[in-house]
Amino acid sequence: MFGALIASLDNPQAMAALIGVLGMEGLDERLEKAAAAEAMEPADYLAAVVRSFLETASDDDFVQLVGIMNRAEDPGLAAVRSILRKTVMEQGTL
Repeated sequence: MFGALIASLDNPQAMAALIGVLGMEGLDERLEKAAAAEAMEPADYLAAVVRSFLETASDDDFVQLVGIMNRAEDPGLAAVRSILRKTVMEQGTL
């Protein structure tokens, strides 16, 4: 399920639906600005941010992510929310 979610991130309709259910205020505006700065479509940019995190995350990051997923009702959404909080909110990627 998580893999399918990650694979769908560059689909604009999937991205819009995901942003709607994540409940992260201002994410869509921040995403559009950051994507424009990189001359990318917002869905492509979101997919790149999440996939880059997964490719470069430390062992500690993965242990935390697995813990979050184990406690969540919807593990895939919880994982993406956690990744975006870490990459977008804490580091100001977007």
